[in-house]
Amino acid sequence: MKRKESKFSFAKTVFCIVPMQYKAAPWLTTLSNLLLIIMALASVAVIAATQGLFDAIAGAASGRSEFWDCATPLLILAGITFGLEINNGLYWFLTDVIIGKCAGKCKLILFRKLHRLNPANFEAPDFLDDVNKSKEGVYVITYFCLFSYALILNYPLYFTVVGIYLFRLKPILLFTLLLSFFPAFLAYFFRIKVFIELEQESAPLRREHEYYQKTLCDREYFKETRILGAFHFFHNLFSETLLILTHKIWQVERKNALLQLGLNFTSFAGMSISAYLLFTATMSGEISVGAFAAVFAALGSIFGWMQAMITQHLGNMIKYFGKVYHFLRVMDMPEVSGVEAKPDLSKGVIAKNICFTYPGRDEPAVKNVSLTIAKDETIAIVGENGAGKSTLVRLLTGIYRPSEGTIILGGLDTMNTAPKSLYQGISGVFQKYQRYKMTLGENVTISNTKTELDDVRVESVLCEAGAELEGIVLTDMLSPEFEGIDLSGGQWQRLAIARGLYRINGFIVLDEPTAAIDPIEETRVYTQFQQLAVGKCAVIVTHRLGSAKLANRIVVMNAGKIVDIGTHDELLNRSGKYADMWKAQAVWYEREPIPH
Repeated sequence: MKRKESKFSFAKTVFCIVPMQYKAAPWLTTLSNLLLIIMALASVAVIAATQGLFDAIAGAASGRSEFWDCATPLLILAGITFGLEINNGLYWFLTDVIIGKCAGKCKLILFRKLHRLNPANFEAPDFLDDVNKSKEGVYVITYFCLFSYALILNYPLYFTVVGIYLFRLKPILLFTLLLSFFPAFLAYFFRIKVFIELEQESAPLRREHEYYQKTLCDREYFKETRILGAFHFFHNLFSETLLILTHKIWQVERKNALLQLGLNFTSFAGMSISAYLLFTATMSGEISVGAFAAVFAALGSIFGWMQAMITQHLGNMIKYFGKVYHFLRVMDMPEVSGVEAKPDLSKGVIAKNICFTYPGRDEPAVKNVSLTIAKDETIAIVGENGAGKSTLVRLLTGIYRPSEGTIILGGLDTMNTAPKSLYQGISGVFQKYQRYKMTLGENVTISNTKTELDDVRVESVLCEAGAELEGIVLTDMLSPEFEGIDLSGGQWQRLAIARGLYRINGFIVLDEPTAAIDPIEETRVYTQFQQLAVGKCAVIVTHRLGSAKLANRIVVMNAGKIVDIGTHDELLNRSGKYADMWKAQAVWYEREPIPH
């Protein structure tokens, strides 16, 4: 289950990401780009207006011009400068709006993409690193695109018009600027690889660092870390990963700073040569005093534009390239697809010689398993930890696709059927259920596509799950973090069961959801579940074999294989794996003789 590697060059990245960003805010982006064009033309107009003003002043000083001959170019220069400032202010205001809007939409695009990827990928550390990198990329995509627009529209237009202006004054001025500009421009492309490697090395460390931060700060961890005195343990790990991460960033930034120093020196040398050429051209009478004053005053602005283009725009694009690159790699990953159809769960579930290996692992988690679940049949899957029980359930429900073999779910082959089609009519309660920080009603009805809650049905499934929540109404927030209330572990588990029961289904799975409930309560829950499973395909995964007795058949797993199938009595009489497990658990419930 190897993941396809994607290769994105700098140019390909720009061409891929710019349309995505533009689509997120087309009108605002168009207006922003129009302001960029105005900015470039107005900046050149300032140079021309400055020349006109100084030529008029020089003429007035020699008696060839009058006051209004000087006042008119002064007013023109003031008007252009004032308009340029308004234009720039409006541009940066729009930039802030676009960044917020596009970041949100790009995040939605990423989340939708992750929803369409193979769920088994989430078991692979490399994939989780890629997801972390792509999330970082979401926040810089808009900056990357705005810098791209500036490099495509703003700077070429500005330097083209300025170049024509300088060439007409003295051709060698243009070539001097080009000689100081191109070495700096080309050097930045050598930085791309450095920032990609930095992001590649940083993502695993960043995930570790974020996790250790959670162990120190998050509510779900604080009890254990305080009681066990583990705060300093995690604090040390947090500090170590922070130091390593900071050191890697520092190494890259140091190289970047040294390169920047060299580029600044190149720019300074070019500016000095240009100033000298201007001086000699003025002294020889090749250009007017006004042209000298205008260009000399504008040299700082021209080189400022050069530096802004190379260091701020191109430099930051290259800096962000690693994050955007990994965003595109995730977006380019193959999706789980298939034909859309409606499963007929009256046909049951059939698994034929299926095998499944998690990404990045050599040993299969499920090996050559065949199993049939008929309508109106409850199957219990038992086995020790790591036997492959939960993996088998994920395969039977179509969450995972088998590496080998075939699963027919409601008459549909899971290998070539769209996941959303397979999930129709399937419900489940899993061992690692979620405690959503929402209201009680929302916690139960997350599978509901309607806006209005069916209060009667919610109350019914809560009752069926045995969720005793006296004094709590459906609109109560279940999270102390949001000024709500909290439930006990047992209450949360019953709520998770109610959530699974609420979804209309023809195939229901209970994958060890009763760990926080005592054995008597667990038996009551499973007895109710047996009644609710009438006319459906049903699967129970449990460690407690007493609950497995309720099933029509019991599937015994060991090391990824089915080693036995039968009723409780049949399996006990065979003296196999199930009988050994039963005897081992029975010891915990045997009473010692009471001494007289």
